[in-house]
Amino acid sequence: MRGKRSKQYRKLMHQYQLAFNFREPYQVLVDAQIVQDAARFSMPLAPALERTIQGKVKPMITQCSMRHLYTAQGLDQAVKNACIDTAKTFERRRCNHHTLEEPLSALECISSVVDPKSSATNKHRYVVASQDRAVRARMRAIPGVPLIYINRSVMIMEPMSSKTEHVRDAEERGKVRAGLKGGRGPSSSAPALKRKRSDDDDEQDGGSDDGRKDGADTPAGQEPMSKKKRKGPKGPNPLSVRKSKKTTEAATKSEEQKAVAKATKKDPQAAEKALSAGSGTDAVSQPSSDQPEKRPRRRKHKSAAAADNATHGDAEVAANTALVAEA
Repeated sequence: MRGKRSKQYRKLMHQYQLAFNFREPYQVLVDAQIVQDAARFSMPLAPALERTIQGKVKPMITQCSMRHLYTAQGLDQAVKNACIDTAKTFERRRCNHHTLEEPLSALECISSVVDPKSSATNKHRYVVASQDRAVRARMRAIPGVPLIYINRSVMIMEPMSSKTEHVRDAEERGKVRAGLKGGRGPSSSAPALKRKRSDDDDEQDGGSDDGRKDGADTPAGQEPMSKKKRKGPKGPNPLSVRKSKKTTEAATKSEEQKAVAKATKKDPQAAEKALSAGSGTDAVSQPSSDQPEKRPRRRKHKSAAAADNATHGDAEVAANTALVAEA
């Protein structure tokens, strides 16, 4: 739950930054009651504010709130001293009420600091941290005032009030309109992105043949708009059209040539093999007329081979005896 809450607070402060120009360190105006509650819950106030706002803070306290801490009743002396010591570390915001005999209430003092002219504007961009419900109700009527309070030892930031959301939405609409018009606002001195075409421009360009309108010219740094294609009857889907036989035959021949070229790189005799394979089965089965027909060689049995060897041996012996007799 803590992670979800911190994400919501981050987005909320980002909206305050965009719509009301809040910047770090945030000026957090605290009252005496939230200082006492933080001390009672043993909560360091400044680090807790930084965790809630998710940024650097500058805690501030008014003179009237300091006087309320000195005159607080119903607190232990140790807790009271701890509250005063903590408040002394904060920056003192001069409310100019120190000349009064009695300090003003938190509602009157903080209202005079946040909105001194009663113009419903948070000029100095304060973040109000108060435990007083009347103070928070008064601050909701002023657009752009983030509100923080402690609930059961948990520091909580209130969502945007209705008036704050109304001002934020109006600011966003103004930015959108300024962007469409080409400037940042109605009083902006920036030149418009579009201008009207004069007769001289039409003569130089030779008319509006580039597809643009007659009353506008393309701004600098942008490409001219292309002509819009006229809509007409569409052709058939090329994937559903049956391919012609010529294209299929050419494709098969090209594939065969690629296969042969690839095979010749690996084996030099592959081209001849591929050509002989492509010539057909008749060329393979029937031998050519130029070459003589080869007879298959028959292997003799072992007994027949031994008999042949014996006869050849006897013939050699007889020949040798005849030579000797003649001699």
